[in-house]
Amino acid sequence: FSCMRNLSGADAINALRPFYFAVHPDFFGRHPREREVNENSLKRLNGYLENLQKPGARSLKPANLTFYVRDTKEKADSSGSLLASGNTRFRPVTFTLQSKDVLSTVLDVLSSCSLSVEHMQDVLKAETEKSSTQQPGIAFYCPIKWDKTYYTFTGFRDPEQELEQARRVEPTLSLWLRNNEPEATKKQNASLPRREELKRLKRELIQKLGLLDIRWQRKWGVAHKCCQLQSLGRLSTQNGLNVQFFTDQSGMNASGHVMLGTMDVHHQWTKLFERLPSYRSMFQQSDWLKECISHLLGGIQVIHIERMGPALPLEEHYSTLNTFHKRLLPQRLSLHPRSMQGLTMSLENDRSTPYLHEMGHFIIPTMCDTLQLQNFLQSQAQEARRRMLEAEEEDIISSCLQDLSLHSLCKEPSVSSSQMIPCCRRLMEERSPQMQGLHLCISHFYSVMQDGDLCIPWDWKG
Repeated sequence: FSCMRNLSGADAINALRPFYFAVHPDFFGRHPREREVNENSLKRLNGYLENLQKPGARSLKPANLTFYVRDTKEKADSSGSLLASGNTRFRPVTFTLQSKDVLSTVLDVLSSCSLSVEHMQDVLKAETEKSSTQQPGIAFYCPIKWDKTYYTFTGFRDPEQELEQARRVEPTLSLWLRNNEPEATKKQNASLPRREELKRLKRELIQKLGLLDIRWQRKWGVAHKCCQLQSLGRLSTQNGLNVQFFTDQSGMNASGHVMLGTMDVHHQWTKLFERLPSYRSMFQQSDWLKECISHLLGGIQVIHIERMGPALPLEEHYSTLNTFHKRLLPQRLSLHPRSMQGLTMSLENDRSTPYLHEMGHFIIPTMCDTLQLQNFLQSQAQEARRRMLEAEEEDIISSCLQDLSLHSLCKEPSVSSSQMIPCCRRLMEERSPQMQGLHLCISHFYSVMQDGDLCIPWDWKG
């Protein structure tokens, strides 16, 4: 393989088809945690591959990725530990990307997931016959459309066929509520003592530790949350913290919130509290860098949106801000001092081109060309203002909560404002009496959670 390191974007996508089929989030609709992990890891993998395609690309920082890999054959793979949930079988796989070319990266991904690389022989043979005039920077996007004969030959299940079958059997909202509301009410009533205990533990800890709030990054069950708060209470540590919440790792995130890793032991939490002064100093420096960047870019606000992905450690956030600020400083951009006021932007290391999110905020690559950045901000400012929907979303959630007499209303992080707003409007038009007093979560699937919370898809059928 040494003579063929510059695999084209199209060939890389073809080579990764078995991988995409095994980890695509569409097949994890009933497993929101695994779906979210795969979505975030795919974004990072695609960004890594895209950056390798850029001309003159330097060595990239190693990236640790975790995927939940489906068993895509009729028989379970005997290698690896498979987790079974309903009819879905999958196994967690963690690996590090540190290759310097696309071909090695593709081979590493396939081998790390115990997927065959035999089909790569044809790709490599075709590569030798191609000219070296491939265009760099081809976008890596996951949804792949294969010929039907591929599934017949390999025995893999056709995702289009599976999704179409799922759509045909998907019930209407009223029918699903009629069938599942009794079970949800029974579970919710059974969980009431645990919910009251959770409120008591949270209230006492907030008062005892001088906190503003305690939150969870993931949607844990009530019993699990109680155990975590009891563990925190046993520490009896007096600290004037900002916000404290449970996540996958301990530290401080980009928003200045203290994170307690749910898999860490008490000793690791105690060591974190001892390092809080240095974290606070770094957080102040990060705020100063944001103000400097805002001044250079017409008053735009630099933010980090935690709900769009896993918690970003403060150290990584500070490094990103510092790198971007150093690139802007020597340039003289011709942006009016107040031309971008009211707009927001976030920085991403894995992106190569600037992007306007559907919610109205800019996503800017850390290594973005400054002239390209200026032109993009100026041309998209008006469209960005039109897309800013968060205030409207908060208002309609409040109205929906009151009109339907719900006990609570929330959404999964992967549900955007442009999906949540029409969903709430339709719910208020439907006005189903079966929803009164329920805990409702807007998601991508139907489900009754262990504590009686109801999950419904944002695009539910009436």
